[in-house]
Amino acid sequence: MLDSSNRRTFMQKLAMLGVGAQALLSTGSVKAAVAEAKGQVEGGLGWPEMTYRILGRTGFEGSRLFFGCGASLARRPRDELLNVAFDAGVNVFDVGTGRYYGDAERNLAPFVRKHRDDIFVISKGYAQVEDVGPNDPVTPAQAKQAAAMWQTLMDESLRDLEVDGIDAYYQMAANNPNLTGSEEMRMTFEKARDAGKVKHWGLSTHQNAQAVLAKAVETGWYDLAMIAITPGGWYDWDGKSLLAGTPPMTGLKPQLEAARESGMVLVGMKVVRHIAGRNLFGWGDETAFDEYYDESLLKADLSAFQRSYAYVLEHGVDAVNADIQNFLHLRENFTVAATSGELFANKA
Repeated sequence: MLDSSNRRTFMQKLAMLGVGAQALLSTGSVKAAVAEAKGQVEGGLGWPEMTYRILGRTGFEGSRLFFGCGASLARRPRDELLNVAFDAGVNVFDVGTGRYYGDAERNLAPFVRKHRDDIFVISKGYAQVEDVGPNDPVTPAQAKQAAAMWQTLMDESLRDLEVDGIDAYYQMAANNPNLTGSEEMRMTFEKARDAGKVKHWGLSTHQNAQAVLAKAVETGWYDLAMIAITPGGWYDWDGKSLLAGTPPMTGLKPQLEAARESGMVLVGMKVVRHIAGRNLFGWGDETAFDEYYDESLLKADLSAFQRSYAYVLEHGVDAVNADIQNFLHLRENFTVAATSGELFANKA
């Protein structure tokens, strides 16, 4: 075991390696990479204090940045990155079924075991029905099939995470409000909860999100909802763009407030996917949300991604879930989650 001072030095060296490598890749300059890494280490990490919110009915005081572990840990362990995030103040970690995220849950397991009493752990699995569209009716038999699949994936997640129970388990990629309001799903969750497998029920949605969220509020069953939302409104996973006809986020305020007032935690996801796509697949536009920002936000010393996160954090969600692949992503996302309130402090 490292003592606290040695551990700090160790983590700084790891951070230096990670930051320097990323700077080298992005600039092609060894000199720039060394300067970036030294600046991080010599200044401590120099990050602001994380901000927290009570996560609704869960009662947990969670960081406003959720560490999205799925893609980051899918192929290999990332303990150095997880530990830097935890030491800096991130205490909510989100992952998902191995049938989609590969080895992510297994690679997260050692970190969970080490910090179990201090973190909130979320995973998720599908509850799908074949040949049923987002607004189609769901028969009792179909709902039973979907609930059984979800329960199977939960059990697999618990096995891969090496835990008997988890803080929250989502219905992943929820898109049908009839299934969201299914008694079969409710009873399956309650049975798992009573068996100690899960404490809180949630859902993630990036298709038909408005209808799914409305149904979740109506039922009163769900404690958390992770929604695909941007400053420009709903993000649609199928179209890899903003949902056609969506109002901007400010126009969604009544529904978001109703969800939070019901005791549900709202977590923003896919917040920057629309503007980041340019770097991944040749599409996307870093200026796409600029029309929603006032002059002070546009002039702030922030990246396009940070502006998007700051905006959604201060316009209706409790936290953001960010896919964190490296130390630069972590630093960038951490900083804006910790300081978004300051950016909007003097705005009505």
